[in-house]
Amino acid sequence: MEHSVIIAGFGGQGVIMLGYVVGRSAAIHAGGHATMTQAFGPEARGSACSAQVIISGEPILYPYVTRPEVMVLMSQEAFTKFSPEVAEGGTMMLEKDLVKPDKLPEGVTVYSCPATRMAEEMGRKIVLNIVMAGFFAACSGLIDAEAMRKGVVDSVPEGTEEMNLEAFNKGYEYGVELLAREGKKSGGSKKKKATAKAAK
Repeated sequence: MEHSVIIAGFGGQGVIMLGYVVGRSAAIHAGGHATMTQAFGPEARGSACSAQVIISGEPILYPYVTRPEVMVLMSQEAFTKFSPEVAEGGTMMLEKDLVKPDKLPEGVTVYSCPATRMAEEMGRKIVLNIVMAGFFAACSGLIDAEAMRKGVVDSVPEGTEEMNLEAFNKGYEYGVELLAREGKKSGGSKKKKATAKAAK
């Protein structure tokens, strides 16, 4: 069973790196399959960019996302552009301080994380995407958290592994606590958990 993810924000937030971590974690450390396509605005920094990731327990025949069931949106522009495309009953993970959701499709579940603020509190705003990686692992249930941690370690520059794992754990713990407050288990629905296990 395939799961499609869109990650979007503006240049400088590490959107593409986050997509790479998700895909690498699924394909290498969770034993599944993944594809990623990416898009950039005309400017290298500050303009809109996005990563489209497909995760599956079987080989993927078509690498492009049409109706994403999971969205990670880290800017208001990204929300405005991509939120209408979310699949029915989908899930959105938002950067809490930068995205103010409105006109949400009915049945969509929304989780918000102050990833930028948490990264700033660590003294390294640049790791906000890894904070969101942890939040994604907790709230989506698509990839096991330990597989995601391994994906982070494999993807970040040498010498920054400890800092990035700290950022991941902060995002993951925030997500777990958020779900607990809402009476939900970490890792999303039973359906999503089963898929994550099947991909291992």
